[in-house]
Amino acid sequence: METVKVKINGVEVDAPKGSSILAAAKLAGIDIPTLCYLKEINEIGACRICMVEANEGRGPRLVAACVYPVSEGMEVSTNSPKVLESRKKTLQLILSDHDKKCLSCVRSGKCELQKLCKDYGVDDENKYEGVVNEFELDESAAHMVRDNNKCINCRRCIAVCEKTQGIGVIGANNRGFITEISSPFGMGLAETACVCCGQCIAACPTGAIYEKSDIDKILAAIADPEKHVVVQTAPAVRAALGEAFGLPIGTGVEGKMVAALRRIGFEKVFDTDFGADVTIMEEAFELLDRVQNGGVLPMITSCSPGWIKYCEHYYPDQLEHLSSCKSPQQMFGGILKTYYAQKMGWDPKSIVSVSVMPCTAKKFEIGRDDQSAAGVPDLDYTMTTRELARMIERCSINFTALPDETFDDPMGESTGAAVIFGATGGVMEAALRTAVWKLTGETNDSPIEFKEVRGMEGIKEATYEVAGMSVKVAIASGLANAKVIMDKIRAGEADYTFVEIMACPGGCINGGGQPQVPAHIRNFVDYRSLRAGALYKYDETMPVRKSHENKSVQKLYEEFFGEPNSHKAHEVLHTTYVKRKIHEI
Repeated sequence: METVKVKINGVEVDAPKGSSILAAAKLAGIDIPTLCYLKEINEIGACRICMVEANEGRGPRLVAACVYPVSEGMEVSTNSPKVLESRKKTLQLILSDHDKKCLSCVRSGKCELQKLCKDYGVDDENKYEGVVNEFELDESAAHMVRDNNKCINCRRCIAVCEKTQGIGVIGANNRGFITEISSPFGMGLAETACVCCGQCIAACPTGAIYEKSDIDKILAAIADPEKHVVVQTAPAVRAALGEAFGLPIGTGVEGKMVAALRRIGFEKVFDTDFGADVTIMEEAFELLDRVQNGGVLPMITSCSPGWIKYCEHYYPDQLEHLSSCKSPQQMFGGILKTYYAQKMGWDPKSIVSVSVMPCTAKKFEIGRDDQSAAGVPDLDYTMTTRELARMIERCSINFTALPDETFDDPMGESTGAAVIFGATGGVMEAALRTAVWKLTGETNDSPIEFKEVRGMEGIKEATYEVAGMSVKVAIASGLANAKVIMDKIRAGEADYTFVEIMACPGGCINGGGQPQVPAHIRNFVDYRSLRAGALYKYDETMPVRKSHENKSVQKLYEEFFGEPNSHKAHEVLHTTYVKRKIHEI
């Protein structure tokens, strides 16, 4: 790699030729602040927060560090009086048209704009007074609220929606001072083909976009003595929740999470991983049925509600490829209000079923048709990981001081196969563990780890020889990557047997409901791999690592369903899909 010598604040750095000043400064241990910049997603130099003085032999001048390339002999100052004054003035201008109700803002304390204002000594007094834009909230979508009064027009949300997800249902409308980020023709988000993935929320540096919250309703249900309020938690939540309380990225906090939920007041604390094990039983057997009886192939996973909605909008002619299995969350909810309700003698109508998910699309999913196994919704409320963190704080629970506790039985028992659902490739690997067992009849000798499907690559492929049959699989995460796979399938060019698709890049560990990662970390740290690593550590230490070996799942089939893909299993655990138009829901 060709390098150039650059001096940054007097420190000599060998930086890759063509790299930005921002990247070169990082090599010198200097973080240049940004607002609009997201590496490889939004490199537009628009916000001007990253201004530095660069001298290439013609005297110093202000340039945007995120897009300005280094050159041989360049000298850079990142903290000269001129630079600091420039950044402060930019922040003052942003605040002159910004709703500064920080105390009630969902991002208070975790807002990138707020931190910069603190760092540069910018108070809430209007330095530049004048006309202020006023926008109505867009609350039309099932999963989120858009508040342009807090928007800084950084365009990070636009870039993620368009480039990462390949959807582009939001953009910059109008020009100049009245520019606003919204949908085409000012439509409400619900009128577009938004898939509710929440990646725009994860990318937003302020409180301009946030998930709809049911915290108050859940706490009210917990206080109602007539209700049985039961909670389930997704695998990816335990890999990221600790970040909200200052723990390093990649810290697993399953035990403390369970303890916190008990102290909030949930009657039972269960693990969605149990539902994931059941999903594998249904999905693996459905796949084998298709393979052996001439069913539609490839079969595509149905765990990600953002992906399902995307397929319904953009590939309605390909819905027959989708597995009919409900997601693990919905399977768990259906089992809770049928099998478990019968065992406990509870009226399903008295159960308030709550989930904690890394996903905002779950808020749309719980309202879908054909998700009511007991005649009432499988799920009543779903919270994001961020919402759970806020609930823990509201209930004054000292999270880091909590002891480790375990899930309630029997729907808290799970396997290593289930916990890796949270990482891209995890569903595929879990399904292969059971499919290979079913095809070969092997038990202890059948493979456990299929590392070819692991990793953060957007698209992965692998081929396995099983019982004399060649099984070709593909994995895609991020909907722009899903499009590549789906276009092949639509064109008849794909020879896959089984395909896993997750809406969010990296899978659920990077879901739209996970704790936001500030840009200065997101741009330089592989936080997705760190979170995924926590899940693989759980898998390695689990006493049981294959879904079909889960004793509680075996008992569930013996006592209630009979066998995977039985008529009763289809009534409770399977669902249907809807062909949707691109311009409306």
